[in-house]
Amino acid sequence: LFLELFFPPLFPGKRLQEWICVILCTCLVMVNSFFLMQHFSMDHMFKLIVAIFAGILTADFASGLVHWGADTWGSVDIPVIGKAFLRPFREHHIDPTAITRHDLIETNGDNCMFTIFPLAYLTCMFTTNAPGKSYPWACYVFSLAIAVTLTNQIHKWSHTYFGLPRWVIILQDLHVILPRKHHRIHHVSPHETYFCITTGWLNYPLARLGFWQKTEYLIENLTGHKPRTDDMQWARKTE
Repeated sequence: LFLELFFPPLFPGKRLQEWICVILCTCLVMVNSFFLMQHFSMDHMFKLIVAIFAGILTADFASGLVHWGADTWGSVDIPVIGKAFLRPFREHHIDPTAITRHDLIETNGDNCMFTIFPLAYLTCMFTTNAPGKSYPWACYVFSLAIAVTLTNQIHKWSHTYFGLPRWVIILQDLHVILPRKHHRIHHVSPHETYFCITTGWLNYPLARLGFWQKTEYLIENLTGHKPRTDDMQWARKTE
């Protein structure tokens, strides 16, 4: 969804872009996995666990921030951005299961493009210098990149009710990744909460804090724009 801003669906090279990004991202993940295992030490264990957890939390918050921004603000009538970037989010509220009809490449291609850059950075870091004290940082960046890469796939699984592999269902039931029942809360109109779609771990605490509502209140008072106005109007047009 996210990179359709830069690569609209009708762009001739969109499918090629998705394939290239998935292949390149996969190669970089394998290369960096090798480097991380090569430099692993039990001395890093505690920091490694913290770094992995922090990377996943960062990805979850980032997914929520982007999701909230696209759901809440802007209009599908805005040139380029509206149709290419915002409309898919509006359509997702009308037909949540459409994402389940996307194949592996279409589902993950755009997110892979995002994570190529931090993964390439890690490869450069490992090939130019021994990580040393920066090893936990490398683990954090790698964990963040992996979680972002998988976000759309995890989101797709949260809308898939038939034919999921058993191990995916187990991860959902344990809330290691975004559970299906958990994500349904977001899809109750007016779609104003539970925006995080990587693991969903941050949804409850952010809802308890009223984080999104307070941020919307601040933006509305500063700009005069009401949240989700376009989302509700566009939904009525499609009824």
